[in-house]
Amino acid sequence: MTELNLHKIEKKILLSLVKHDKTDIEKLASITNLSLDNVRRGIEWLKYKGMVSVSVHKDSIVQLISESSERSNDGRPSDKPHVSDNLTLPERRIVNAIKNKHQKNIKIGELAKLCSMSNIEFSVGIQNALRNGWLNKAADTLKITDNSEKLSLEETLLEKISRLKKIKLSELSDKELHGFTLLKKRPGYLKETIEKTFNISLTNEGKKVASNIKNDGEEGIGTFTSEIISTGKWKNEKFTKIDVTSPVRSYAMGRTHPLTDMINEIRDIFVSMGFSEVEGPTIQSCFWNFDVLFTPQDHPARDMQDTFYLSNLTDEDIDPIISNKVSNFHKTEWSYDWDIEKSKQTVLRTHTTPVTIKYLSENKLNSGRIFSIGRVFRNEKMSYKHLMEFHQIEGIVIGETVNLRDLMGLQKQFYSKLGLEKVKFWPTYFPYTEPSLQSMVYIDKLGKWVELFGMGMFRPEVTQSVGILNNILAWGGGLERIAMIRYGLDDVRELYDNKLSWLRMQPICPL
Repeated sequence: MTELNLHKIEKKILLSLVKHDKTDIEKLASITNLSLDNVRRGIEWLKYKGMVSVSVHKDSIVQLISESSERSNDGRPSDKPHVSDNLTLPERRIVNAIKNKHQKNIKIGELAKLCSMSNIEFSVGIQNALRNGWLNKAADTLKITDNSEKLSLEETLLEKISRLKKIKLSELSDKELHGFTLLKKRPGYLKETIEKTFNISLTNEGKKVASNIKNDGEEGIGTFTSEIISTGKWKNEKFTKIDVTSPVRSYAMGRTHPLTDMINEIRDIFVSMGFSEVEGPTIQSCFWNFDVLFTPQDHPARDMQDTFYLSNLTDEDIDPIISNKVSNFHKTEWSYDWDIEKSKQTVLRTHTTPVTIKYLSENKLNSGRIFSIGRVFRNEKMSYKHLMEFHQIEGIVIGETVNLRDLMGLQKQFYSKLGLEKVKFWPTYFPYTEPSLQSMVYIDKLGKWVELFGMGMFRPEVTQSVGILNNILAWGGGLERIAMIRYGLDDVRELYDNKLSWLRMQPICPL
């Protein structure tokens, strides 16, 4: 760092600190004739460059409570003693009332009427007057003593603070500290605040650079303007050097949502594995969403508590050839009379499989690889791990000889491309696949296994209903769960909170 790399504000501060090291910001502003804002800005620049260090010193400051703070919300005087009333404590007012009576003895009841104080204030005043030795008590009579002329510790401290306006707690003597302790217990007199002092001092680097500064003026032009360029003034002027290592202002540029990035990444993975994407509507008939997939009409998943049904909307376009096959399979395997009217009801799709199976029925593929990524809907209670609307990933492989071993291999390959290397499987149950498996992946950051996708081979009752004779391998699951792992989230709802602070801090290419 050289002299030409410094702003004139920085130079003034450095030269001032050479003569006045370990000074505060206010004093530094006075010495340099700079505004407080300029001094603060210059200190931040020099601190970043390692030329100054800033230490913080905290002091407890004691002040009198203003009269305005002693009044109630409706503006009436409160029961607290008024400090502004010549700093007179209740015990002193009691003693003065007795002296004004020109007598040394007085009954307590008579004194109470004479002082016109609240019961609490009068009681506290009597106790403190007795403690200070200003009064002696005999039965119900009080007698004033010669010590009543002597100021108490509280009065001495109040007068000092009134004179100085504020005082540091660290500057009080032991007696004054005792008086402060006594007064602190009595509301309405003192307030204690913390005052921070910032002391600025030069570092070794700062001292080295300051010794080479010839003057505190700015050498050359530090800002380019259109006038300097258009008039040709720049030809005869000297410019300050530009510090290319200085931090620049950051801009919040537009970008895709991290979840969209995740969807695009998974789409690329499927394409790289030889899959083609299929899409379909989010509104599906129960026929394609449940019946073709061999889900009985009394299955719990078809209840309104689990599925969003659409009222006054039915799907009458059901292929009678496929529906007859579906009816026979349900009647034979599930032992009930299948009702075509129930299958005409429409729902918000609970998975993307109805899109896939309808595509297969229309195209009659004997082999191939297809996938889908789309929104699905479940009538579930929102929680840290459940949403009513989320994205599902699904992959389908069709072939004459494909088997469960191929499916597990494809799953491992898919997870590997996502950076998930440790995978294991175990048997499970799904209505439309047999055999069926559940996959788990090990997350190093969490130090545990996490359940992800379900998988299996489509049952003959499903494939034969739509005219497919070859084997079909399938796997799928929620995309948001993968996104939670990728972005280190504990609550799936954070993906949709749209917090700009979180969205902007996400890297474009997370590792």
